[in-house]
Amino acid sequence: MAPALTETPVEPPLFSYDKPSKAIFPDGIKTSGQTSPDADKIRPYSEFPTEITGPTVWKAEDYQNNPERWTHRFSEEEVAELSKAADDFLASGTPLTGIAKEKFPLPNMESYLTAMRNELLNGKGFILFKGFPVQAWGNHKSAVAYMGLGTYLGYFVSQNGLGHVLGHVKDTGADPTQIDKVRIYRTTARQFFHADDCDIVGLLCVAKSLEGGESDIVSSHHVFNTLQKEHPDVAETLCKPIWYFDRKGEVSTGQEQWTKQPVFYLETGPNGRVYTKWDPYYVKSLTRFSSQGIIPALSPEQEKAAQVLEDTCMRLSLHMILDIGDIQFLSNEHVLHSRTAYKDYPPPAPRRHLMRLWLATPETEGGWKLPFSDAQHKKRGGVQVNDTPPRAPIDAE
Repeated sequence: MAPALTETPVEPPLFSYDKPSKAIFPDGIKTSGQTSPDADKIRPYSEFPTEITGPTVWKAEDYQNNPERWTHRFSEEEVAELSKAADDFLASGTPLTGIAKEKFPLPNMESYLTAMRNELLNGKGFILFKGFPVQAWGNHKSAVAYMGLGTYLGYFVSQNGLGHVLGHVKDTGADPTQIDKVRIYRTTARQFFHADDCDIVGLLCVAKSLEGGESDIVSSHHVFNTLQKEHPDVAETLCKPIWYFDRKGEVSTGQEQWTKQPVFYLETGPNGRVYTKWDPYYVKSLTRFSSQGIIPALSPEQEKAAQVLEDTCMRLSLHMILDIGDIQFLSNEHVLHSRTAYKDYPPPAPRRHLMRLWLATPETEGGWKLPFSDAQHKKRGGVQVNDTPPRAPIDAE
């Protein structure tokens, strides 16, 4: 006779981001990691707007000939303030993973950075800083100043299973065809339009490629409006919680190998804005499970939706080139970004190298009200495997 259900309690997942060990996470905050949304907070397509309005809806032609509207060149005074804060932090002997806003004072820049954070979250969603003296400072001091700048925009979250809170977009020789195992940022391959697993992403250009590696960004709200007009069937498919996203093996104990969610969400509460979660590499890499019948394969409707979404993003995108010393910050809520394939200079020239930050902006501090259980957690999102501690390497590993 089979035991009663009450005699075989289901054990909860072993992974938790609550009350982490301060011996592992010095600030007492652990990245929550990739999660599926709360099913009862997912809204049907019928509740989505026919058209989104406001400052998050922008067109490439609004900016392509007006760089002064989306670039900010650091002044001598700002560079000096960043330099002093970085030197003082380095002199303190604090590990780079311990950098925080209170340990990196920028009294003159703070009000501007506060306004910029709001512009990223609730405005056009992007900014390109220029004139960061990465070559004069070298990688270590540049990393300190860059991360210190980032503390004014959000909380660092882990970007991979290694616990990197300072990431490096650089070719490590990984095979881009192995999309079920390899993260594309570690290759020279094209990155299609996507959003990262965080609220704000930053990219600091340390070294350029010989050719390619250029950036395209697009307002996902402009894309959504366009789909509603041209392909409402695609818009509806993208609003359904039928999309599986690969964790690519970066999985904690008790977690599934994927998350399941829509591509377009509505924020929780009244007048919720449209949030976008997308990365075709993570959607198309799950054939190892769908071929076994463990999860459904992509339907013809999903295949069409993925292609139409990419094509629409490309058609509407703003193209930009990152030079050495440029820093691009983007909102992942309402901006999608991509990168062209590239070719590096032959050795001994340095390979293309971007330092990357993933930043969280929790709901309790003005962040978007997302339909996830970690919406109010300071380090929401990101990639966290068990108790892997945060690390900030100065170069790619």
